[in-house]
Amino acid sequence: MAGTFDQAKMKFSRIVNSRSYTRFNQSQNPDGESSHVEVKLAVDGEEEMDGTEQEHVQRDTYTRSSRSRPWNKLRILVWVGGVLAIFCVGLLIGYSVQRKSESASVSASCPPGDVIPDAENFPPNDPPSLDWSDLVALLNDKVSSKAIAEKLSTYSQNDRKAGSSVDNKLADDIYNIFTQLNMDPWVDEHYVKLQFPNSSNPNKVLFGEVEIGSPKAFLAYSETGRQEGRVVYANYGELSDLQNKEYRLNLNGSVVLMRAGKISMAQKVMNAAKMGAVAALIYPDPADYESMSSDSELYGHVHLGSGDPYTPGFPSFNHTQFPPAKSSGLPGILAQTITANMAISIFKQMGGEDAPKNFCGDFSSYKLGSESDKVTVAVNNNLADTKIHNVFGVVKGYVDPDRYVVIGAQRDSLTSGYAKSTVGTTLLLELARVFTELKKDGFRPKRSVVFASWTAGDFGNVGVTEWLEGYWSSLDRKAFTYISLDGVVTGAESFRASASPLLHTLLKKTLEKVKSPGSNSSLLQHYGHGFSSVLTPMQMNDGAYPVLAFSGIPSVSFSFVSSPDKLFLGTNLDEKQHLDRMTNNKVVELSVLAAQVAGQMALRLVHDHILKLDVTKYSNVITQHVSAIIKRVDALKNDKVDEIESLSTKWLNAAKSSYGRAAASLNIDIGNTDLDDMEMCRIINNRIMKVEHNFLSPYVSLRDVPFRHILFGNGWQTATDLEKYLGDVEENKTSLNMDEVLNKFALLTWTIQGCANDLAGDIWALDNEI
Repeated sequence: MAGTFDQAKMKFSRIVNSRSYTRFNQSQNPDGESSHVEVKLAVDGEEEMDGTEQEHVQRDTYTRSSRSRPWNKLRILVWVGGVLAIFCVGLLIGYSVQRKSESASVSASCPPGDVIPDAENFPPNDPPSLDWSDLVALLNDKVSSKAIAEKLSTYSQNDRKAGSSVDNKLADDIYNIFTQLNMDPWVDEHYVKLQFPNSSNPNKVLFGEVEIGSPKAFLAYSETGRQEGRVVYANYGELSDLQNKEYRLNLNGSVVLMRAGKISMAQKVMNAAKMGAVAALIYPDPADYESMSSDSELYGHVHLGSGDPYTPGFPSFNHTQFPPAKSSGLPGILAQTITANMAISIFKQMGGEDAPKNFCGDFSSYKLGSESDKVTVAVNNNLADTKIHNVFGVVKGYVDPDRYVVIGAQRDSLTSGYAKSTVGTTLLLELARVFTELKKDGFRPKRSVVFASWTAGDFGNVGVTEWLEGYWSSLDRKAFTYISLDGVVTGAESFRASASPLLHTLLKKTLEKVKSPGSNSSLLQHYGHGFSSVLTPMQMNDGAYPVLAFSGIPSVSFSFVSSPDKLFLGTNLDEKQHLDRMTNNKVVELSVLAAQVAGQMALRLVHDHILKLDVTKYSNVITQHVSAIIKRVDALKNDKVDEIESLSTKWLNAAKSSYGRAAASLNIDIGNTDLDDMEMCRIINNRIMKVEHNFLSPYVSLRDVPFRHILFGNGWQTATDLEKYLGDVEENKTSLNMDEVLNKFALLTWTIQGCANDLAGDIWALDNEI
């Protein structure tokens, strides 16, 4: 009897100590002589048991004689008592969990000094503890002019070339700051090829046998060697300058002299290369750079693309092995910048016709050049394998931590880089501090905010592009917006912004909310005559451009600027004293405003249930391009160009309409959605996030055409290229290749239609008329 009682006690002990549930089964044996009692123990929540568990259960199955009926009743009572004991323990545990949950809720409204629990301790569908107006006010209060001034002083260092000891030390400092802010920092290392001047064999420019100068500045990724040719002046080097029928410049075998401005240096050099030039010289004309001395030098690069041009389309990780490769964006000719004084020396010795009036700047004489004007260019730059570091930190979200807005800034510079990179790096660190403090004060962002410090920006956004190339297969599903802080303060006369149309509504509302200092007017009222006057097309040298056109992530950059004739970025004038003069000593004040603009945009994007990306804005952009293409086609049909009659614009127009209907339908779905339904909000946000990426043409090679965006990219796949081609045919600059036109029409049509289909959502909701 005692042994049997001990067995019952042991089984009860196992039940309690193992925190299992018990399945009890008592069945009568077929022969009626004995009963079979089976006790099975299983892990909490488990329904099925594998073979190992079955073996364990089998050992707990036993048969006893029916004559032991009194002990059977005792065991039943023990087991019933055990079940009741477990029930009581469960009540106590439930009460304890409820108390802890209530404590967590209370802590969310604690004073700023208290500790806020990690994201996983919060119920994901809890509403933010701060409403929007209070949150914006708190952000504006936390952006400190004193802290910005101190950081500007700390990070205004010279010799911050990418990969240098100063650049690496600054990267370490940023990493340490992110660590102190508990931002879980990490570093991405890349091994890239950067080009620098040869100190022992400087670059030279000669007119005839006379040396014009030996510039210290350079254009990275120029071809190296020595070339001689007749010098030809070509204004800004735009295609309209080079192809003008009125003066018909013959650039074959020439050295092209161009003034800086209007388009990037890479575009100028590539245009010259396409026209047959062997070398390009670029100088700052006083008409465009009025604040510069005549001996100031220009720095830049000639890669018509971004990233390491020797690993095109692929990340430059150390373990990645490639055969020798070059980007199609390398012009393959010599390129060098010269000072205004050097340009004057060349113009004085040039012959030929006087340059057209629209070619003239502030020099006394401009000539187009003659056959006898021979100029020699020698470029001796060295290509160096360089290890670079991108540094990241994150403020994690509570609902969708795997979705994030990225705020980034370049930290390197070939010059002092005060306006181009110091101000941006300062605001990056200031916003990182502000967002971590907001989180401590009770703000619980639904999504994450990633802060990124890039390097090698002066070589063509190398750092950011290598990161995009390394993670391009997943970034478009996770990063939903990029905010660039590069060059956010270069003047004080006006405000300019470049952005994906998806961000136009958010940018406009933000500029209407941020107040101009010393007045009640908003930034938009103070600096703009309507929102359209603020917007400007995003250029290839913009830090946000590769994120938009390469990765298909909605991006925005903005800046307080001076008049166009006061350019100084990429020169030795990019230093503190000059920027103080350009802003009337308002650098800190304007930096505070820039931080508020970037901060409020990021805050809105991680605060609301539905992403503040307006898909309807792309309807207008698509309509403008399609209308321009149809207009060109109609003009060619009126001119009765051969084969053009067979070209139909019906399906392109149908794709445009499909996108408009899909965008309008999404807005209706948003209006009908219960915002407390987390799953439905996530489904809608997924549809929104895919829009920008779906405008990347799937029909072109990432390696050959990195900027695949059909509306903002660069290459034959773009709507702009099709418009230009049809325009050239109309102006008899080229003949019509019907197969080429049909191919472009089909691929453009299906890229737009594919975007519309994905935006529509489920397969049964598609509105496909094609």
